[in-house]
Amino acid sequence: MKRDIILGGVGGQGILSIAAVIGMAALSENMYLKQAEVHGMSQRGGDVSSNLRISTQPIASDLIPLGKADLIISVEPMESLRYLPYLSPDGWLITNTKPFININNYPDEQDIKAEIVKLKNHVALDADGIAKDLGSVRSANMVVLGAAVPFLGIEFDKMKIAIAKIFESKGEKIVDVNVKALTAGYEFALDYTKK
Repeated sequence: MKRDIILGGVGGQGILSIAAVIGMAALSENMYLKQAEVHGMSQRGGDVSSNLRISTQPIASDLIPLGKADLIISVEPMESLRYLPYLSPDGWLITNTKPFININNYPDEQDIKAEIVKLKNHVALDADGIAKDLGSVRSANMVVLGAAVPFLGIEFDKMKIAIAKIFESKGEKIVDVNVKALTAGYEFALDYTKK
């Protein structure tokens, strides 16, 4: 089993927390892991991305070639489009639909959505809205991660355990809301892909 994953978003949206949870879950399955991160002025709302490769076999490089990503997981819709050249023809795009508008010339939201729905394999969800309904807007990244779980090749319960370990120091309440966010995203993706 191998998954090449590109994570994309804007600084402060929790991209690296998503990578940490996937990585911890993969390690609990005795998988190999390589990761590379790019921080573009993240403190000022710049783009942040990560190449995350997990496999049951040793991994030679931490970078994913163009056209070879199995998944793009994005917490910002415009950022999800930035990495499309890396997506394999059978790959999946999992993205939040709520924009983070931090530039004057942000593209038209409808144009972005039109590009997303052109993809054969995609799950697009309002992760911010789902997280808000759960009482924690900061958990939108875990909603997006939950929507990606059906395509990761890692059991859902392993992801829950990884969240508990990653957020353990922040207290039980934070762990619980993040697990709820993960579950909501997971259930959304299962329903979405049945359509």
